Amino acid sequence: MRIAAALCGEFSARIGGCGAHSGIHPALTIGRYAARMTDMALDPSPARAATKPAPRSAVSTGVGIAGLAGLIGWFVVARHYGMNGEHSALASVFFCGLAMVLWSLFVDKVHRNPSTGIDWDGQPRSWGEALVTARIKLVGLWTTWAIIAGAYATLHYYWDGPYLFAMKWLGIAAVPMLLFSLPYVLWLDRRLVKPQDGAWHFGQWLLGGEDAEIAEVWKHWRAWVVKGFFLAFMVSIVPGNFIPLILRPWGEILADPVAFALFGIALMYLIDVHFATVGYIMTMRPLDAHIRTANPYGMAWVAALACYPPFVLMNPGGPLYYGGGAAEWHQWMAGSVPLLWVWGALLIGLNAIYAWATVAFGLRFSNLTHRGIITHGPYRFTRHPAYVAKNAFWWLSGLVILPWDGSLMSALRNTMLLAVVSGIYYWRAKTEEQHLLADPAYREYWEWAQENAFIPRLMQRLTGLARPAIVLEPDPKVGPVA
Repeated sequence: MRIAAALCGEFSARIGGCGAHSGIHPALTIGRYAARMTDMALDPSPARAATKPAPRSAVSTGVGIAGLAGLIGWFVVARHYGMNGEHSALASVFFCGLAMVLWSLFVDKVHRNPSTGIDWDGQPRSWGEALVTARIKLVGLWTTWAIIAGAYATLHYYWDGPYLFAMKWLGIAAVPMLLFSLPYVLWLDRRLVKPQDGAWHFGQWLLGGEDAEIAEVWKHWRAWVVKGFFLAFMVSIVPGNFIPLILRPWGEILADPVAFALFGIALMYLIDVHFATVGYIMTMRPLDAHIRTANPYGMAWVAALACYPPFVLMNPGGPLYYGGGAAEWHQWMAGSVPLLWVWGALLIGLNAIYAWATVAFGLRFSNLTHRGIITHGPYRFTRHPAYVAKNAFWWLSGLVILPWDGSLMSALRNTMLLAVVSGIYYWRAKTEEQHLLADPAYREYWEWAQENAFIPRLMQRLTGLARPAIVLEPDPKVGPVA
């Protein structure tokens, strides 16, 4: 296969990603300068160059930088001492997450955010009163975990290949989770503004309580299906992304432009995978990283799951595999070392944007969910930086429009298949927006991006359309979901 599939095989790089998203901290000077330059490139008039600042982001720039420091720090130590096992890979996730948790609590003080739903200043409920809701909530929570564990244990898919690593560590974590959940839920219910959350409604439903709201039960289960499915996948691919980069000698990495590009691309995937894994683990209210809502639209789930195993359609053997008879970028450019360096740097840069889009989420990355609106980092330039960068990478790394095997039909077929893949990501973006537009904060960001972000303004120039041709508005029959 081409380089995207090769990296997925060698480094188990994840295929999916998240699209439109969440909020702003004060932008770095270089970020403001870059944004202004892109504005002036589209319209050099002084009036147009002075763009409106982006809405405030739900996540700060600092938390992502802290996570990078924790991850890279452990990566350097692990390479130096040759710590190339699975436990070392898991430790890299731990230090990445720990740095972000510490920054979030002690610098950003996210636990004080109103969006946590926690009242830190009022009089807490009595322990007895909290126990009334907590015991019902624990029934719902523990039953949810038991059902997910049953799915893991029953489906053979989870007991083969890299998933064995995920099942091992999720099994080890099960007992501490059960023990910790009781004091955690009880403590939290003393200060929650609304302790009757989705887990409570599910517990009430299981116990036959009349107060259970089925809509809240469905919200609860959508969130936990997202977490259960994607957490197992992310944990399973951590070692495959980490260990090869630890083992590869510097002499081999620097031997030629292709080896250097492959290392750089894999390193960007490593960053993306680690931040995403931390995001699926740390769905906690005191960190303001809880899942507020999961996407309620069926087509959003179809589009997202089509990009992930076991449903993935783009891998070899899949109906949308676009590498038949094609060649990698470095095969086409083998005769020009300068061109190999330039093209390799371009591909690393595209993957760096992709990783940056995940880093911008800090503790909050998750597919198919709303966990706060992100407007800083690459989201200042487009509402879907990960999708834009990822698809550009596939087109430029595969060069499917060129007939490597001499067959114009193969090139045409591959081009059409990759166009369908890009279309799936376009639909993912639209269905994500349909979910998030129910939140006024995202609607404000959407409007800001349409008027000020580089990619939307560029598309306006190219198409002549003031707004995108397709905008999916939230369905009022679904109700307020974000």
